Amino acid sequence: MKQNKFSSVLGRIAVSALLIFLLFYTTLPAINLRDRGFFQFLMVSVLIVLVVNFLTDVKDFLSQLSGGGMTVAHRDPLTGQIIFEKRGQKKLSFHMEKPLKYGLGLIAILLAWTAIATVWGLPLFNASRYRDLITLTDGDFSADIAEIDMSNIPVVDRDSASRLGDRKLGEMTELVSQFEVADNYTQINYKGAPYRVTPLVYADPIKWLFNQSSGLPAYITVDMVTQQTDLVWLESGMKYSPSEYFFRNIDRYLRFRYPTKMFDDVSFEIDDNGIPYWVAPTVTYRVGWWDGKDIDGAVLVNAVTGECTYYQKEDVPQWIDQLYASDLIITQLDDNGKFQNGYWNSIFGQRNVRRTTYGYNYLAINDDVYLYTGMSSVTADQSNIGFVLVNLRTKETRFYTVPGATEQSAMASAQGQVQHLNYTATFPLLLNISNRPTYFISLKDAAGLVKMYAFVDVEQYQIVGTGQTVDEAKENYRQALNLEDVEAAPETQADPVTGIISAVESAVVSGNTCYYFTLEGSEDIYSAPITLSPELPFLQPGDSVTFVPAEGSPIPVVEWR
Repeated sequence: MKQNKFSSVLGRIAVSALLIFLLFYTTLPAINLRDRGFFQFLMVSVLIVLVVNFLTDVKDFLSQLSGGGMTVAHRDPLTGQIIFEKRGQKKLSFHMEKPLKYGLGLIAILLAWTAIATVWGLPLFNASRYRDLITLTDGDFSADIAEIDMSNIPVVDRDSASRLGDRKLGEMTELVSQFEVADNYTQINYKGAPYRVTPLVYADPIKWLFNQSSGLPAYITVDMVTQQTDLVWLESGMKYSPSEYFFRNIDRYLRFRYPTKMFDDVSFEIDDNGIPYWVAPTVTYRVGWWDGKDIDGAVLVNAVTGECTYYQKEDVPQWIDQLYASDLIITQLDDNGKFQNGYWNSIFGQRNVRRTTYGYNYLAINDDVYLYTGMSSVTADQSNIGFVLVNLRTKETRFYTVPGATEQSAMASAQGQVQHLNYTATFPLLLNISNRPTYFISLKDAAGLVKMYAFVDVEQYQIVGTGQTVDEAKENYRQALNLEDVEAAPETQADPVTGIISAVESAVVSGNTCYYFTLEGSEDIYSAPITLSPELPFLQPGDSVTFVPAEGSPIPVVEWR
């Protein structure tokens, strides 16, 4: 009897352990109390133990009951046991109340802590911490953004790179039936030029079965300037990647090598010698218990050999270009702009509240990759108040006060120049053309191929230059600038005006947002273009302002102080 009971206990432990291991093997949570996934894993593991024990108890009990002719006598009110009797003697009892009580109690504790930790990290209580996840410093556009050589302007976006990569693989008849191109296309600086790189993947599980012993034989590079696409063969194939199965799958490989570390999504890069690596940023949380995600380091995995090395953030090699995911940076920028003056101001007053525009692109500066995106006031969708550049390796962030049109407006303006061709515009790059902020846009046909180029002035997006080549587009842009009718600046009054705003409204005039306002005690209407000051989108009745007006109706403001 004792032997049977002992065997039953061992069986339950074995089945529970197997199921819990399979759960861990498939979900791969970090064994870390700061990981939400680990709490979910613990709760499901408790349920597994309860279910296995319950089903085993039921099976054993029914087996004994059917063989012993037992009949139900009563339920003990003190212990909760269901007691069966035969000929007046207690024979069997079935009791799961205590295991259920302890198991469900543990799940309740885990759920309670999950709720507490979630509330702990709410922006309502941590607005300043979310704001400070990223620090913006003012930059000098002319000094920081040097005028780039036209022969080094990247003209290929991610979608175009994907099409070029697929076409290149299609040329390799010996590969196309076995492999496909991954959709990574990480942008990097390689040998001083902007590239996008991506590995091959196995076409399906059967192809993996026949090819996994030699690994993935090559990766693809796309020169973003010349559109040159190459299939780079490796002496030894890549044995570790997301398309592998079992313990060579890169996520599973990292988890079992670093069980307590929390990882962000891995990205594919190559070093200066063309050796492929997987970059796995390690996550830390800076708000509450598991909110305010940030990066504190990275594990670099040689995709061929599987060799792993962990680096603190400040020690990550120079050739790593994208330690921070773009979506993470955008989230932090939005939080920084939203919570400039606290949580409640982000909802009601919205003073100085700003947000990123709907998109981003990349710039290659001094062998680093920078994320570029515009910044706009939440109350003014028609104009940008400036833009930011974020180093994706160090997270160094600079804000440039360059008021002007949004990227979407510039894209529409470029498409309008060639509307008869039905070309679509890529998300712009911001360039320095003769110390003038300028959007550069590639124009693609229906097949996704780049056919033309456009330069669009940031401050006056109706000024556009297009061409079949980058040089031709730039020349046409400069001509458009020179030929643009610019009204002579009105004479200014000698004395500035100071007053309290009584009302303010905005309107789009000639492609730019213009702000109209009146002052307390006066019926005069003043107008100020967005290009005059980045403070204009945040004006509210009751604000004290000082400016220099000129002659006209409404009275134009020519200087903001």
